[in-house]
Amino acid sequence: MAHVLIAGGGIGGLSAALACARAGARVSLFERAPAFAEFGAGIQLGPNVMRVLHSWGLKPALDAVAAFPDRLQVCCATGGGELGSLRLGADAVRRYGAPYATIRRVDLHQALLQAVRSHDDVVLHLGNAVAGVRQDGTTVTVQLSDGQTASADLLVAADGGWSVLRQQLLHDGTPQPTGHLAYRAMVLQSDLPPKLRSQRVTAWLGPKMHVVHYPVACGQWLNVVAIVHGQVLGDMSHWDHSANAQDVQRAMADTCPVLRNLIHAIEAWRLWPLSIRPPMQGAHEHAKGRVAFLGDAAHPMVPYLAQGAAMAIEDAATLAQVLLGGGALGADGTAAVEELLHAYTSARWPRNAHVQARAIRNGEIFHATGPVRWGRDAAMRLLGERLLDVPWLYAGGPLPVATNR
Repeated sequence: MAHVLIAGGGIGGLSAALACARAGARVSLFERAPAFAEFGAGIQLGPNVMRVLHSWGLKPALDAVAAFPDRLQVCCATGGGELGSLRLGADAVRRYGAPYATIRRVDLHQALLQAVRSHDDVVLHLGNAVAGVRQDGTTVTVQLSDGQTASADLLVAADGGWSVLRQQLLHDGTPQPTGHLAYRAMVLQSDLPPKLRSQRVTAWLGPKMHVVHYPVACGQWLNVVAIVHGQVLGDMSHWDHSANAQDVQRAMADTCPVLRNLIHAIEAWRLWPLSIRPPMQGAHEHAKGRVAFLGDAAHPMVPYLAQGAAMAIEDAATLAQVLLGGGALGADGTAAVEELLHAYTSARWPRNAHVQARAIRNGEIFHATGPVRWGRDAAMRLLGERLLDVPWLYAGGPLPVATNR
């Protein structure tokens, strides 16, 4: 039985723990926080990742807490009119074999955590971060923040966009600011005027800004994200996420009345300056020796394709697939582990690089000005559903496989 260490207990780390345990591995996960918690607000889960989550047995848990919008609509942030739309709901299931869901991050995190805790071969260590790593021909050993060490066959670095392990092993610096600021909020739909409530995914596109909102928590809450151009000072990895509602209102002053009224109806906002790396350049950014990088530690991306969490979950599913194919790792030494991780990196880096690049491109399109904006709007009105559907993304990703559990 392979022994896998995991650094980080977020969505990516828990996904790796669950996938590896289902593949028959023994798992030790280390999370720096003293209790499991998930920050952020809501996320969108396309059919590509819903297929993976369903294959892990999470369909009942997700059905109980997610929302399943029937439509994605794109609107003009200044004029207010609809530019184009994409049918979701039953149409997404028919096209891609799984629904398009919207969910609070904490609800997804809790569903993964409960599933992980059902596996006896997973041990969760809270309040103990992985501070460093060393490798030899047979094992990988981590140095923990409590002064202890732990050794195993391989290590999954799921310690986020500011990954300490990536900096130690790849020496390629830290994510860099994009010049975009994301204001996030959630509001009870019952607290909003009826005209502002929504059970659809809506994207409002304007010059150098856009707003996305969608239902979460079975439609009871509305998740709102407003992204504008701007800079902040200080260390991005330790940024204070509080935000002033008046800042958001000023940024939306020139938008249409419906959008402006929604922004003014929300009192509490959180601010995230967006920092990323360039799209992946090769498999070397996904693994080093016996260490596999997963999620934001490997490929932090802007949220303009709504696939950040999805790619971390796909990474975990692919890693489990190669473990299933590799058998027991401990007796095979470095060559066997590196061969398995080569299969993992070869499968994942081109898709992750494509998603990263497409997300960056989407940001340019969403925030376009002048003639580019006019052309975008005209194309959206003419070819809305064809432009908004993403078959290469929603039909792709790891295929569900039988597991040892």
